[in-house]
Amino acid sequence: MIGKDLLAKAGGLVLLAVAAIAFPYVFPNPLVTNYGVYAMIFVAVASAWNIFSGYSGYISLGNAVFFGSGAYAAGIACRDWKIQGDAIFALLPLAAAVGGAIAVPFGLIALRVRRHTFIVITIAVFFIFQLMAYNFAFTGGSTGVAAPFITWPAQTYNNPFYFMALATAAGTIAVSWLIRRSRFGLRLRAIRDDEDRARGLGVKPMRVKLSAFVISGAITGLAGAIWFYYLTQVQPPSGFDPLFDLTVVLMAFLGGFGTISGPVLGALIIEPGQLWLTAHYTNGYLAQILLGALFLVVVLFLPRGIIPTGGELITRLRTRGRPAVLPPAAAPRREQGTPAGSGGAR
Repeated sequence: MIGKDLLAKAGGLVLLAVAAIAFPYVFPNPLVTNYGVYAMIFVAVASAWNIFSGYSGYISLGNAVFFGSGAYAAGIACRDWKIQGDAIFALLPLAAAVGGAIAVPFGLIALRVRRHTFIVITIAVFFIFQLMAYNFAFTGGSTGVAAPFITWPAQTYNNPFYFMALATAAGTIAVSWLIRRSRFGLRLRAIRDDEDRARGLGVKPMRVKLSAFVISGAITGLAGAIWFYYLTQVQPPSGFDPLFDLTVVLMAFLGGFGTISGPVLGALIIEPGQLWLTAHYTNGYLAQILLGALFLVVVLFLPRGIIPTGGELITRLRTRGRPAVLPPAAAPRREQGTPAGSGGAR
Protein backbone atom coordinates (compact mmCIF):
# COMPACT_ATOMS: atom_id res chain seq x y z
CA MET A 1 0.00 0.00 0.00
CA ILE A 2 2.82 2.38 0.91
CA GLY A 3 4.63 1.46 -2.30
CA LYS A 4 1.53 2.21 -4.35
CA ASP A 5 1.12 5.60 -2.67
CA LEU A 6 4.74 6.51 -3.37
CA LEU A 7 4.40 5.36 -6.97
CA ALA A 8 1.23 7.43 -7.39
CA LYS A 9 2.92 10.51 -5.93
CA ALA A 10 5.96 10.08 -8.16
CA GLY A 11 3.74 9.64 -11.20
CA GLY A 12 1.76 12.74 -10.29
CA LEU A 13 4.95 14.80 -9.93
CA VAL A 14 6.20 13.60 -13.32
CA LEU A 15 2.89 14.53 -14.97
CA LEU A 16 2.96 17.98 -13.34
CA ALA A 17 6.55 18.53 -14.51
CA VAL A 18 5.70 17.49 -18.07
CA ALA A 19 2.61 19.74 -18.09
CA ALA A 20 4.63 22.70 -16.76
CA ILE A 21 7.38 22.26 -19.37
CA ALA A 22 4.89 21.79 -22.22
CA PHE A 23 2.72 24.76 -21.24
CA PRO A 24 4.28 27.44 -23.51
CA TYR A 25 4.26 25.04 -26.47
CA VAL A 26 0.67 23.92 -25.97
CA PHE A 27 -0.48 27.53 -25.40
CA PRO A 28 1.89 29.66 -27.52
CA ASN A 29 -0.30 32.77 -27.36
CA PRO A 30 1.79 35.51 -25.62
CA LEU A 31 -1.26 36.59 -23.62
CA VAL A 32 -1.50 33.10 -22.13
CA THR A 33 2.23 32.63 -21.54
CA ASN A 34 2.21 36.00 -19.76
CA TYR A 35 -0.08 34.42 -17.17
CA GLY A 36 2.35 31.52 -16.87
CA VAL A 37 5.37 33.76 -16.27
CA TYR A 38 3.68 35.67 -13.44
CA ALA A 39 2.23 32.48 -11.96
CA MET A 40 5.67 30.82 -11.78
CA ILE A 41 7.25 33.94 -10.26
CA PHE A 42 4.63 33.97 -7.52
CA VAL A 43 4.90 30.21 -6.96
CA ALA A 44 8.57 30.83 -6.16
CA VAL A 45 7.82 33.87 -4.00
CA ALA A 46 4.99 32.22 -2.05
CA SER A 47 7.06 29.07 -1.45
CA ALA A 48 10.00 31.20 -0.31
CA TRP A 49 7.74 33.10 2.09
CA ASN A 50 6.46 29.77 3.41
CA ILE A 51 10.01 28.52 4.11
CA PHE A 52 10.25 31.13 6.85
CA SER A 53 6.74 32.17 7.85
CA GLY A 54 4.96 28.87 7.24
CA TYR A 55 7.48 26.75 9.11
CA SER A 56 8.34 29.18 11.93
CA GLY A 57 4.90 30.73 12.48
CA TYR A 58 6.28 34.29 12.18
CA ILE A 59 4.04 36.08 9.65
CA SER A 60 6.16 38.45 7.56
CA LEU A 61 4.56 41.41 5.78
CA GLY A 62 7.89 42.70 4.52
CA ASN A 63 9.01 40.27 1.82
CA ALA A 64 8.46 42.99 -0.76
CA VAL A 65 11.68 44.46 0.67
CA PHE A 66 13.62 41.54 -0.80
CA PHE A 67 11.58 41.46 -4.01
CA GLY A 68 12.07 45.16 -4.75
CA SER A 69 15.70 45.15 -3.63
CA GLY A 70 16.49 42.28 -6.00
CA ALA A 71 14.83 44.15 -8.86
CA TYR A 72 16.65 47.39 -8.09
CA ALA A 73 19.98 45.61 -7.63
CA ALA A 74 19.72 44.02 -11.09
CA GLY A 75 18.62 47.29 -12.69
CA ILE A 76 21.28 49.48 -11.07
CA ALA A 77 24.02 46.95 -11.91
CA CYS A 78 22.93 46.86 -15.57
CA ARG A 79 22.85 50.65 -15.73
CA ASP A 80 26.12 51.39 -13.96
CA TRP A 81 28.15 48.53 -15.41
CA LYS A 82 26.74 49.04 -18.95
CA ILE A 83 25.57 45.45 -19.29
CA GLN A 84 23.37 44.70 -22.31
CA GLY A 85 21.73 41.75 -24.04
CA ASP A 86 21.60 38.25 -22.61
CA ALA A 87 24.52 39.03 -20.29
CA ILE A 88 22.07 40.74 -17.90
CA PHE A 89 20.93 37.32 -16.67
CA ALA A 90 24.37 36.73 -15.20
CA LEU A 91 23.30 39.25 -12.54
CA LEU A 92 20.57 36.99 -11.14
CA PRO A 93 22.90 35.56 -8.44
CA LEU A 94 23.73 39.15 -7.47
CA ALA A 95 20.02 39.86 -6.89
CA ALA A 96 19.77 36.74 -4.72
CA ALA A 97 22.86 37.80 -2.75
CA VAL A 98 21.41 41.28 -2.20
CA GLY A 99 18.13 39.81 -0.95
CA GLY A 100 19.96 37.49 1.44
CA ALA A 101 22.31 40.24 2.63
CA ILE A 102 19.43 42.60 3.42
CA ALA A 103 17.71 39.82 5.35
CA VAL A 104 20.60 39.63 7.84
CA PRO A 105 20.26 43.07 9.50
CA PHE A 106 16.51 43.04 8.88
CA GLY A 107 16.23 39.72 10.72
CA LEU A 108 18.63 40.67 13.50
CA ILE A 109 16.35 43.60 14.32
CA ALA A 110 12.92 42.11 13.69
CA LEU A 111 13.44 38.60 15.06
CA ARG A 112 14.32 39.81 18.56
CA VAL A 113 10.59 40.24 19.23
CA ARG A 114 7.73 37.76 19.19
CA ARG A 115 5.14 37.15 16.51
CA HIS A 116 2.68 40.06 16.74
CA THR A 117 5.36 42.72 17.20
CA PHE A 118 7.36 41.08 14.41
CA ILE A 119 4.52 41.79 11.96
CA VAL A 120 4.56 45.48 12.88
CA ILE A 121 8.34 45.73 12.46
CA THR A 122 8.24 44.10 9.01
CA ILE A 123 5.63 46.64 7.88
CA ALA A 124 7.76 49.51 9.22
CA VAL A 125 10.91 48.24 7.45
CA PHE A 126 8.94 47.85 4.23
CA PHE A 127 7.86 51.51 4.25
CA ILE A 128 11.42 52.61 5.05
CA PHE A 129 12.67 50.85 1.92
CA GLN A 130 9.87 52.30 -0.18
CA LEU A 131 10.73 55.83 0.98
CA MET A 132 14.42 55.18 0.28
CA ALA A 133 13.55 54.13 -3.27
CA TYR A 134 11.61 57.37 -3.75
CA ASN A 135 14.31 59.66 -2.37
CA PHE A 136 17.73 58.20 -3.19
CA ALA A 137 19.38 59.39 -6.40
CA PHE A 138 20.87 56.02 -7.39
CA THR A 139 17.39 54.42 -7.42
CA GLY A 140 16.09 56.94 -9.93
CA GLY A 141 13.52 58.42 -7.55
CA SER A 142 9.93 58.20 -8.74
CA THR A 143 11.15 57.45 -12.31
CA GLY A 144 12.75 54.20 -11.24
CA VAL A 145 15.20 52.10 -13.25
CA ALA A 146 14.67 50.67 -16.74
CA ALA A 147 15.96 47.30 -17.91
CA PRO A 148 18.14 46.92 -21.02
CA PHE A 149 16.31 46.04 -24.22
CA ILE A 150 16.43 42.38 -25.25
CA THR A 151 16.20 41.54 -28.97
CA TRP A 152 14.17 38.33 -28.81
CA PRO A 153 11.40 37.32 -31.26
CA ALA A 154 8.10 38.84 -30.21
CA GLN A 155 6.10 35.61 -30.59
CA THR A 156 8.32 33.62 -28.23
CA TYR A 157 9.60 36.51 -26.10
CA ASN A 158 7.87 35.20 -22.95
CA ASN A 159 9.18 31.64 -23.20
CA PRO A 160 12.72 32.17 -21.79
CA PHE A 161 11.26 34.13 -18.87
CA TYR A 162 8.74 31.38 -18.27
CA PHE A 163 11.42 28.71 -18.08
CA MET A 164 13.62 30.86 -15.82
CA ALA A 165 10.67 31.44 -13.50
CA LEU A 166 9.75 27.74 -13.69
CA ALA A 167 13.29 26.70 -12.76
CA THR A 168 13.25 29.14 -9.83
CA ALA A 169 9.87 27.85 -8.68
CA ALA A 170 10.93 24.19 -8.96
CA GLY A 171 14.17 24.89 -7.09
CA THR A 172 12.30 26.72 -4.33
CA ILE A 173 9.83 23.87 -3.94
CA ALA A 174 12.74 21.41 -3.73
CA VAL A 175 14.46 23.54 -1.07
CA SER A 176 11.18 23.76 0.86
CA TRP A 177 10.80 19.96 0.72
CA LEU A 178 14.38 19.37 1.87
CA ILE A 179 14.04 21.84 4.74
CA ARG A 180 10.76 20.33 5.90
CA ARG A 181 12.28 16.84 6.06
CA SER A 182 15.50 17.96 7.74
CA ARG A 183 16.42 18.59 11.38
CA PHE A 184 16.51 22.28 10.50
CA GLY A 185 12.84 22.12 9.46
CA LEU A 186 12.00 20.20 12.63
CA ARG A 187 13.54 23.00 14.68
CA LEU A 188 11.53 25.60 12.75
CA ARG A 189 8.29 23.75 13.41
CA ALA A 190 9.22 23.35 17.07
CA ILE A 191 9.59 27.13 17.26
CA ARG A 192 6.19 27.50 15.61
CA ASP A 193 4.54 25.18 18.13
CA ASP A 194 6.21 26.49 21.31
CA GLU A 195 9.32 28.65 21.09
CA ASP A 196 10.08 28.64 24.81
CA ARG A 197 9.86 24.87 25.02
CA ALA A 198 12.00 24.52 21.90
CA ARG A 199 14.66 26.70 23.54
CA GLY A 200 14.51 24.48 26.61
CA LEU A 201 15.13 21.43 24.38
CA GLY A 202 18.34 22.95 23.02
CA VAL A 203 17.08 24.75 19.89
CA LYS A 204 18.71 28.14 19.25
CA PRO A 205 15.67 30.09 17.98
CA MET A 206 17.47 33.21 16.76
CA ARG A 207 19.97 31.27 14.67
CA VAL A 208 17.31 29.00 13.18
CA LYS A 209 14.85 31.80 12.40
CA LEU A 210 17.53 34.04 10.90
CA SER A 211 18.81 31.23 8.64
CA ALA A 212 15.31 30.60 7.27
CA PHE A 213 14.75 34.35 6.88
CA VAL A 214 17.95 34.69 4.82
CA ILE A 215 17.02 31.75 2.57
CA SER A 216 13.58 33.25 2.00
CA GLY A 217 15.07 36.68 1.26
CA ALA A 218 17.62 35.34 -1.23
CA ILE A 219 15.02 33.43 -3.26
CA THR A 220 12.63 36.38 -3.22
CA GLY A 221 15.38 38.73 -4.42
CA LEU A 222 16.15 36.35 -7.31
CA ALA A 223 12.46 36.26 -8.28
CA GLY A 224 12.36 40.06 -8.12
CA ALA A 225 15.18 40.32 -10.66
CA ILE A 226 13.41 37.96 -13.08
CA TRP A 227 10.23 40.04 -12.67
CA PHE A 228 12.19 43.24 -13.36
CA TYR A 229 13.76 41.91 -16.57
CA TYR A 230 10.36 40.72 -17.75
CA LEU A 231 8.49 43.92 -16.88
CA THR A 232 11.47 46.03 -18.15
CA GLN A 233 11.11 48.67 -15.40
CA VAL A 234 10.93 48.99 -11.63
CA GLN A 235 9.52 51.96 -9.73
CA PRO A 236 8.96 52.45 -5.98
CA PRO A 237 5.19 51.72 -6.10
CA SER A 238 5.69 48.50 -8.10
CA GLY A 239 8.95 47.26 -6.59
CA PHE A 240 7.80 47.94 -3.02
CA ASP A 241 4.09 47.27 -3.29
CA PRO A 242 2.15 46.68 -0.03
CA LEU A 243 -0.38 44.56 -1.92
CA PHE A 244 2.47 42.22 -2.87
CA ASP A 245 2.88 41.05 0.73
CA LEU A 246 -0.86 40.68 1.30
CA THR A 247 -1.21 38.67 -1.92
CA VAL A 248 1.65 36.32 -1.00
CA VAL A 249 0.17 35.74 2.47
CA LEU A 250 -3.23 35.00 0.94
CA MET A 251 -1.68 32.50 -1.49
CA ALA A 252 -0.09 30.58 1.37
CA PHE A 253 -3.21 30.63 3.54
CA LEU A 254 -5.51 29.64 0.67
CA GLY A 255 -3.46 26.60 -0.34
CA GLY A 256 -2.32 25.56 3.12
CA PHE A 257 -0.14 27.50 5.54
CA GLY A 258 3.01 25.59 6.46
CA THR A 259 2.64 22.89 3.78
CA ILE A 260 4.83 22.36 0.73
CA SER A 261 2.13 22.28 -1.93
CA GLY A 262 -0.21 24.81 -0.33
CA PRO A 263 1.56 28.02 -1.44
CA VAL A 264 2.01 26.52 -4.92
CA LEU A 265 -1.71 25.87 -5.29
CA GLY A 266 -2.59 29.29 -3.88
CA ALA A 267 -0.26 31.06 -6.31
CA LEU A 268 -1.61 29.10 -9.29
CA ILE A 269 -5.16 30.12 -8.34
CA ILE A 270 -4.76 33.74 -7.24
CA GLU A 271 -2.17 35.25 -9.59
CA PRO A 272 -3.77 34.19 -12.92
CA GLY A 273 -7.19 35.11 -11.51
CA GLN A 274 -5.96 38.53 -10.47
CA LEU A 275 -4.39 39.14 -13.90
CA TRP A 276 -7.58 38.04 -15.65
CA LEU A 277 -9.75 40.36 -13.57
CA THR A 278 -7.40 43.29 -14.17
CA ALA A 279 -7.43 42.66 -17.92
CA HIS A 280 -11.20 42.19 -18.32
CA TYR A 281 -12.68 44.80 -15.99
CA THR A 282 -12.14 48.55 -16.14
CA ASN A 283 -12.39 48.95 -12.36
CA GLY A 284 -8.74 48.72 -11.32
CA TYR A 285 -9.64 48.02 -7.70
CA LEU A 286 -11.95 45.07 -8.40
CA ALA A 287 -9.14 42.54 -8.08
CA GLN A 288 -8.08 44.01 -4.73
CA ILE A 289 -11.67 44.03 -3.44
CA LEU A 290 -12.14 40.39 -4.42
CA LEU A 291 -8.79 39.48 -2.87
CA GLY A 292 -9.92 41.00 0.42
CA ALA A 293 -13.23 39.14 0.24
CA LEU A 294 -11.41 35.89 -0.57
CA PHE A 295 -9.11 36.39 2.40
CA LEU A 296 -12.13 36.72 4.71
CA VAL A 297 -13.69 33.56 3.25
CA VAL A 298 -10.45 31.62 3.74
CA VAL A 299 -10.03 32.78 7.33
CA LEU A 300 -13.66 32.00 8.22
CA PHE A 301 -14.30 28.74 6.35
CA LEU A 302 -10.88 27.33 5.36
CA PRO A 303 -8.53 28.43 8.15
CA ARG A 304 -6.15 25.55 7.45
CA GLY A 305 -6.24 25.96 3.65
CA ILE A 306 -7.34 23.79 0.74
CA ILE A 307 -4.63 21.12 0.97
CA PRO A 308 -5.00 20.18 4.68
CA THR A 309 -8.80 20.42 4.56
CA GLY A 310 -8.94 18.33 1.39
CA GLY A 311 -6.61 15.74 2.91
CA GLU A 312 -8.87 15.37 5.94
CA LEU A 313 -11.91 14.99 3.70
CA ILE A 314 -10.22 12.28 1.62
CA THR A 315 -9.24 10.42 4.82
CA ARG A 316 -12.86 10.51 6.00
CA LEU A 317 -14.11 9.20 2.67
CA ARG A 318 -11.57 6.37 2.71
CA THR A 319 -12.51 5.27 6.21
CA ARG A 320 -16.25 5.89 5.50
CA GLY A 321 -16.79 7.37 8.94
CA ARG A 322 -14.94 4.55 10.74
CA PRO A 323 -11.83 5.34 12.78
CA ALA A 324 -8.58 4.72 10.90
CA VAL A 325 -7.20 2.78 13.92
CA LEU A 326 -9.39 0.27 15.74
CA PRO A 327 -9.90 1.04 19.44
CA PRO A 328 -8.53 -1.50 21.96
CA ALA A 329 -12.04 -2.84 22.67
CA ALA A 330 -12.42 -3.85 19.04
CA ALA A 331 -9.20 -5.88 18.99
CA PRO A 332 -9.68 -9.69 18.73
CA ARG A 333 -9.70 -11.47 22.09
CA ARG A 334 -7.17 -14.17 22.99
CA GLU A 335 -8.47 -17.63 23.41
CA GLN A 336 -9.15 -18.45 27.03
CA GLY A 337 -6.26 -20.29 28.60
CA THR A 338 -3.63 -19.01 26.18
CA PRO A 339 -0.83 -17.40 28.19
CA ALA A 340 0.01 -13.78 27.31
CA GLY A 341 3.05 -13.47 25.06
CA SER A 342 2.92 -17.16 24.06
CA GLY A 343 1.95 -16.21 20.51
CA GLY A 344 -1.20 -18.40 20.47
CA ALA A 345 -1.18 -21.72 18.70
CA ARG A 346 2.26 -22.90 17.73
